Order: sequence, then structure tokens, then C-alpha cells
Amino acid sequence: MADIKLEDLPVDALLQELRNRESRDANPSARLSEELRVFGDDSIVAALINSQKLIYGIDDRSEVFQLSPGPDLDDVDSVVALFRAAAVSDNGDGTSTLRTVNFGAQHNLCSSERFREQPTGAFCSGFLVAPDIIATAGHCVNADNVADVRFVFGFRMRDAETAQTVIGNREIYRGVALIGHQLVGNGPDWALVRLDRAVADHRVARIRRAGRIGDRQAVHVIGHPAGLPTKFAGGAAVRDNAPAGYFVANLDSYGGNSGSPVFNSDTHEVEGILVRGETDFVQRGTCRVSLVCPTTGCRGEDCTRAAEFAGLVPEPPTS
Repeated sequence: MADIKLEDLPVDALLQELRNRESRDANPSARLSEELRVFGDDSIVAALINSQKLIYGIDDRSEVFQLSPGPDLDDVDSVVALFRAAAVSDNGDGTSTLRTVNFGAQHNLCSSERFREQPTGAFCSGFLVAPDIIATAGHCVNADNVADVRFVFGFRMRDAETAQTVIGNREIYRGVALIGHQLVGNGPDWALVRLDRAVADHRVARIRRAGRIGDRQAVHVIGHPAGLPTKFAGGAAVRDNAPAGYFVANLDSYGGNSGSPVFNSDTHEVEGILVRGETDFVQRGTCRVSLVCPTTGCRGEDCTRAAEFAGLVPEPPTS
């Protein structure tokens, strides 16, 4: 057998090998690649990371405070973090404290991981589509748990070191009713939630109400990847526009981004809700690292089309 160099192999082949090895832990009979058997997990992960950085620049996420005034920052204003009621403690002074844990410790992340020392606590994301209506993913909220969800504005980094985890109660809303809901495993996944009161001082996002996004259209996502403070991630585009109820884009996202708005980067209209994607982390020796897929690799992230639920959202008043 000729000598094989990991750096010469396709990224997708390396990713698949790592997934097969993880499956083998639960199923020892799972088949592994014969040509890659001689390489350890650490070597494969290192090759993946190096090739992705060299070719694609793997992580487009940025903090809210890094955004310049303009439409991107305006888009952030409609986004909320979803917390369980038990994770929001009223301080008795008009504020509440969000219960969070250290991101790196929770996921056993390697020291090189971005945002490792930040707090994590949100379980999903959402966005304001009417003064008292939040849109999110259908697998995040349902009729049984809607009253236990708190929709929180302002969970973000104030600067590189400080997270905003004490939030004014006027920025925290309760879910009181499910207006609409759909959860199809390989199709639309969305929920609309009525809040306990109208939201003051936040922008209502514009949503696409008919038609579909253009092929290869540039898009960006805003939300709470892995439950972290708000992140903006651009540098993405539509990869597959064929499915009826959703489109696929190469967005840098993680669990916790479920329910995030996916914006058209030209019109700043919400084109969809991020609902499904790739595996977030992979083992690298004694710790774990992110494996964000390259632009042309992996499957991509599924985004439920906004037109799937737009009929239940009141039209904004005309000026």
C-alpha cells in the first residue's frame, strides 16, 4: 500500500472517519477505513483543522460589540436567548441573574477553543416577528413546555472579558401560548410563541412572506451557539435551494443556534430559521475541539423557510 498523507485526503473523508470511530465506541463491529486505521484520532483532527484554516477560514463568528453601527447590528436587536425558568433568578431589585456554566468545562474543550472561558446557559435562540410573538425552532418549544421558557434579550458579551448575565426584568418575557408549531424530521421545523406582553424597545424582524431565497444568496445567522452570549456569523451562502420547506446553507453554527434567524445579507430580511446541522465537537486526545465544516464540504445547515409560518404572523403596520 502506498504511503498516505492525511493532508492530501478530502476533508469529508477525514470527518467521516472520525464519526465512524465515535460510532464504533457504541458498536465495535462498525467498519473503519483500512487506509486510515494506522492514524490516531489526534493526527486526523490536526489535519482537519489545518486544512480548514488554510483553505476556508473556518469560524466566522463575532461578538456583538465588534459590529459597526448599521444593518448587521440592527438585525441583532430582534434576537433572544431561550432559558428555562429555573435558570433565571429574580434578584428582587428589578433584575434577574441568568444561571450559566463555563463553556469549556461543560464540554471538556481544549485550551485552543474560541470562547472557551465564556458562560453558556441558553438552550435555543429565537427572534421577534411581531410585538408579542417570538419565532423559534419547533424542537425548542412545544405546548407542554412553552410556559416554562423565558425569552431573554441582551445575553451578550459587553467586551472581550465580560458577559451580561444580570438582565433587567423588562428584558425578560414569558411564553404564554403556542400560536403555531410544526416539527417534521426532514422538513419544516418552527414554532411561534405568544409572549406575556408586548416587547418594548426592540426591533421586529422583517420576514420573507412569499417566494424563496435566491440560489447562492449570501446569508448570516445571529443567535446563541452552544448556549453562548449572542454571536453574529456571516460569510455564508445558500448551498441547496431545492427542498420545499427549507434551504441549506454553510453557516457556522452549533447546538443552541436552533431557532436563530437566518438573514438575507443584502436585504436584511429573515429568510429562515436555523433548525438542523452538523456535529459540533469531536474528541482530540483528552479534550474536544470544534469541527466547523469547510465552505464546500459536509452537508450544510438546514433552515426552515420563513414562508412556512409567515401566514400566522400579523403584517407590520404601514407607515
